[in-house]
Amino acid sequence: MPLVHHVEVKRRMGESDIAEVSELLHQVMVADGHRPLGEHKWLDLVHGGRTGFAGFVARDGSEGPLIGYAQLSRGHNTWGAELVIRPDHRESHEVGTILLDAALDEVRRLGGGHVHLWVPKPTPDTDAMASASGLVRGRDLYQMRRPLPINGDHPRVETRPFEPGKDEAAWLTVNNRAFASHPEQGDWSLDTLLEREAEPWFDPHGFLLHERDGRLAASCWTKVHRDENPPLGEIYVISVDPDFQGLGLGRALVLAGLDYLGGKGLTVGMLYVDSGNETAVALYRHLGFVVDHVDRAYTGDISPE
Repeated sequence: MPLVHHVEVKRRMGESDIAEVSELLHQVMVADGHRPLGEHKWLDLVHGGRTGFAGFVARDGSEGPLIGYAQLSRGHNTWGAELVIRPDHRESHEVGTILLDAALDEVRRLGGGHVHLWVPKPTPDTDAMASASGLVRGRDLYQMRRPLPINGDHPRVETRPFEPGKDEAAWLTVNNRAFASHPEQGDWSLDTLLEREAEPWFDPHGFLLHERDGRLAASCWTKVHRDENPPLGEIYVISVDPDFQGLGLGRALVLAGLDYLGGKGLTVGMLYVDSGNETAVALYRHLGFVVDHVDRAYTGDISPE
């Protein structure tokens, strides 16, 4: 492997930077069969970087091609990091370790904090790389899948489509109450939601709201991944207001979302769930989902400089 001469830190991304990183992400997606950068990180990237953002690019020499990329984003009481390494530069930990150490140095410079490094489909090599940088294995996230359409003989709950420009405030209130202790999902702002509404995949008809007593009680937001083969229909976010928990609304809304996706002609449904959430995993298994693969978070508390 050629020597990596340096890693450049970019706290704002210009158009050429975004194009170059996007090309690397495409190469890795083709090789690995899945997106190498989570949606939150992708949106931070294409918007050029925001408060708490830093991108790290690794090259073969100062003017050489891009062979690795890391991204750091500041969240609610935590830092999120992800790494992308070109497939022909994975035979050692060198590129990943250099990028990860650069990201952790940035966290130190900005006052330290708790770090989550997310890795899709982890291997013993990624375990070793994370350990070398002082991180330990944390949460495992299952991607679960099941065939579509589902059996039509199941109880149904009344829903209506999300109305952009009307339902944002109510949905954000329920979502942030439902995920109050969740490190990624529990601190969404209006800007976070509006960014997703502006994405090409957004479909308000597949964003199902269930109301009770004049209030939003629960919702199922679906998402279609047309660039997968076959296309995947995702149960993107299930939110149940704590005041309405224990009524079976989570199960009912998942079924409503799967009905919607099956009606769009999709043949595979999928969702993500924390492996440690035994109640949710058991529910999804009962609904016919099986684990397709695991994504892993490596964690650590980084002291300030």
